[in-house]
Amino acid sequence: MEISSPFSQLSLQQPLELPEQQLAVHGKCSPVGSGTGKGAVCGRGSRKGSVDHGAMSGNPYAGLVSRLRAAWLSGKTRPMEYRVAQLEALGRFLDEKKQDILEATALDMRKPSFEAYFSEILLCKNELNDTLNNLSHWMKDEHMEKNLVTQLDSVFIRKDPYGVVLIIAPWNYPIHLFLVPLIGAIAAGNCVIVKPSETTKNTERLVAEALPCYLDNDCFAVVTAGVEETTKLLENKFDYIFFTGSPSVGRIIMTAAAKHLTPVTLELGGKNPCYVSDNCEVQNVARRVAWGRFFNAGQTCVAPDYILCSVEMQEKLMPALREAITEFYGSNPQESPDFARIVGDKQFRRIRALLSSGRVAIGGQTDEQERYIAPTVLADVQPSDPAMQEEIFGPILPIVVVASMDEAIDFINARERPLALYVFSCDSKVVKEVLERTSSGSFCGNDTLMHVTLTSLPFGGIGNSGLGKYHGKSTFDTFTHHRSCLHRNMGLETINALRYPPYSQQKLGLLTATFEIKRKGMCTLL
Repeated sequence: MEISSPFSQLSLQQPLELPEQQLAVHGKCSPVGSGTGKGAVCGRGSRKGSVDHGAMSGNPYAGLVSRLRAAWLSGKTRPMEYRVAQLEALGRFLDEKKQDILEATALDMRKPSFEAYFSEILLCKNELNDTLNNLSHWMKDEHMEKNLVTQLDSVFIRKDPYGVVLIIAPWNYPIHLFLVPLIGAIAAGNCVIVKPSETTKNTERLVAEALPCYLDNDCFAVVTAGVEETTKLLENKFDYIFFTGSPSVGRIIMTAAAKHLTPVTLELGGKNPCYVSDNCEVQNVARRVAWGRFFNAGQTCVAPDYILCSVEMQEKLMPALREAITEFYGSNPQESPDFARIVGDKQFRRIRALLSSGRVAIGGQTDEQERYIAPTVLADVQPSDPAMQEEIFGPILPIVVVASMDEAIDFINARERPLALYVFSCDSKVVKEVLERTSSGSFCGNDTLMHVTLTSLPFGGIGNSGLGKYHGKSTFDTFTHHRSCLHRNMGLETINALRYPPYSQQKLGLLTATFEIKRKGMCTLL
């Protein structure tokens, strides 16, 4: 079947969905464009002029993109003082809208306030403060090594912003997954259009109405759009696109970006393996795996997607996992205030269908009206079962039996490279061997999710699980063009004469002596 729009199937993918809705560009506040967050009252609506201009060109966003590009070309976003002011405004957004964020995420997916504060506020503030603490150092020219010819010259890398960037965020962590990239994009000196997910409607509304009240509306905009509008948005030339979502939608984003040769970061997902060796502390494994799998009701791109272990370990894990689930959520998790819900009906039905895999050893209860799926463990799952054919993105944990570590490694390596890989063992040699013999976006030994909390560790996928990385300085670097610069002395032309015609063997010998890089530790035999 021919598809008229590359986004016409987005609503079938996880975790990004883009159902059709009215075009809206947000950014009208009073006082307009103050970017102070002090008493600003924000309203929804399209920007007059920007949309009219765009309509004239046949694209409703052309005017908006042009306006932001003009602001970037003016140099407004380049001074460190400006960047710091906008980043501090983001800090006020998090502080002043803390309760609104907790309430919006609770309304959207009954996200527990503890999980929402930790993932949507605390980790974002860590990213923000790490950036503010280091921005002056990150922005500085990086002076590089010279050869003999350039000893009196200046050789450096200039940290330039890309220009106008687009950030498309998913619904599972609707604040964190747009705000952390935005922090880096602002820190790098870019103008930014943010497209939050409309699947989490309450959070989208909060972002669209509140965020423009804190940022400079000349340089930053929030766009809410559906399938048709997002397709139109991507027709515009951006200088960088940052997308978080599924591999299938990532391909669509990359195809749209290729038309303008726009660089992209794709933060995707996949099936993250968790190998549990026979030599480990079972109770600790159960608690750490259960927390990682059922945090946010399993709707986490780095959650352990399935366990690989021996038959004996499967038998030991079952009571330990049951005990951990009861400890976390009580005898009836549906009544627990600490267990979230599936974000939408479509996602609920997709995840519920995966319960047919293997046998339900723990949980399995569902309530479609509440979009509730109990913390569930599936035993004796076969590689051909439905739960092993796609990223689960829900509170279901399959266990696949393997005979040995070697078989587990072969199983992992026979599949697409995951976003995260987990291994549990009291034997550090086992952890190291799995690390050395596999490939993944990230790796965590004897725990789950915790590597994502470190701003010092770059986060990103490899192959099918993503392209590019961010967090901490890596976010700044992602949105920065590292511009190679050589500033030469206007004098000393005698040295330059070595490279000018007419050529001679003598010139070539002198040129080689001044330009050649020799391997260290090597000697020349005469």
